[in-house]
Amino acid sequence: MSEQTNSDQFDVIVIGGGPAGYPAAIRAGQNKLRAACIDEWKNYDGSTAFGGTCLNAGCIPSKALLESTELFHRAQAEFGAHGILAKSLSFDLTTMQKRKAGIVKTMTGGIVQLLKAAGVTALQGHGKLLARAADGHWQVEYTDHEGQSRTLSAKHVVLASGSVPMELRSAAFDGKQIVDSWGALEFDAVPKRLGVIGAGVIGLELGSVWRRLGAEVVVLEALPDFLAIADPQVAEEALKSFRKQGLDIRLGAKVTAAKAGKAGVAVSYTDAEGAAQSLDVDRLIVCIGRRPFSKGLLGDGTGVTLDERGFIQVDHDCRTHAENVWAVGDCVRGPMLAHKGKEEGVAVADRIAGLYAEVNYKVIPSVIYTAPEIAWVGQTETEVKASGRAYKIGSFPFLASGRARAMEAAQGFAKILAASDTDEILGVHIIGPMAGELIAEAVLAMEYSASTEDLQRTIHAHPTLSEALHEAALAADKRAIDMPNR
Repeated sequence: MSEQTNSDQFDVIVIGGGPAGYPAAIRAGQNKLRAACIDEWKNYDGSTAFGGTCLNAGCIPSKALLESTELFHRAQAEFGAHGILAKSLSFDLTTMQKRKAGIVKTMTGGIVQLLKAAGVTALQGHGKLLARAADGHWQVEYTDHEGQSRTLSAKHVVLASGSVPMELRSAAFDGKQIVDSWGALEFDAVPKRLGVIGAGVIGLELGSVWRRLGAEVVVLEALPDFLAIADPQVAEEALKSFRKQGLDIRLGAKVTAAKAGKAGVAVSYTDAEGAAQSLDVDRLIVCIGRRPFSKGLLGDGTGVTLDERGFIQVDHDCRTHAENVWAVGDCVRGPMLAHKGKEEGVAVADRIAGLYAEVNYKVIPSVIYTAPEIAWVGQTETEVKASGRAYKIGSFPFLASGRARAMEAAQGFAKILAASDTDEILGVHIIGPMAGELIAEAVLAMEYSASTEDLQRTIHAHPTLSEALHEAALAADKRAIDMPNR
């Protein structure tokens, strides 16, 4: 290793340049701290980029393809109702993929500029936390992509190493026919028959992309219940909708083997009754969840500890067991969501600077970007019931929304759960058009401990989709205007 220089000394070093890491580095720079951000992401073509899985192989590219395929689907299935005749409709997958790649390149390139603007030293390569030096500063081994290493030092280190897809032993990735979520975004042709293991957020989004382009999609979900993380009423509505769209969702299906061959992938599984079944597909996507990534992250003697699942152990404020070492994002407890990681990263950078910061984990929204979209924040009805707290429900169907009907998207509903005694909003669940955007109002309301009465007294523009939340709040007290009260 080369001899350390002043240029290798920092106030804060962030290891990881994904949606948790780069915001931490930017905020540290904004707080006038000398900061560095190390990221080792490599694309399939060998190019490097900041942004982690989210920007390079997850959130952004998947939404680009979801948007393209949704437009194609709407042109096929809905334009006629608008009087728009689209005869001999076709699509160009190559153009779709190029558009997606262009969006990703623009967004990841933007991160480099943001880091520069905040005065952050951007380093591409591998970062490894080493033991403290004699002066009490932490040492970080930085190895660039050419294999050259040097030792950096900082008073504070933020670990933001992210997560990687979980792999099934019975369906190991081969990068060609059996792929993870990233590989599923890179297909150069539409599979005639596509298998998806896992009916979670990622499986439903990816299955939707390729179903809209004509693939026969079979989704195998090991759990007996569909979307157990969502409100039961929402999950029921979603299952009906996805099956109507042609997604063959098989619950209680446990994969026992998957063998790739010249003709495709032969999948063996047991169904909900325990009977042996087989499925032949052209390609198989395995998306059964993600696990924290910490390979090569920690040297000896750091004092940073991992739990039994591999997550870095932290307290409420993201402090590890090692003084002045923090961890944020997918590599720590809590939901693996980009926005959760971003807020943790910003909060940690503020705490390091001696500023007040807080992350309200009770109001982190979740969104599934299918059609219809699904979004929620707070407790589900199942969770409220389990708590023993008396509650009331307000619900409003998009079928009664003039804006939703005008959009040819009058499917789903908005649902509000509130405490019977205080009227405080406990949870909001939406399935329908632009649910991911509508949920922001609910998040803000819950952040300020709003009641349904607060929403009732808030004027919503007409005609808008947001009126669904207004009417749902009114319905909680049987005061809805645009539908009968029950």
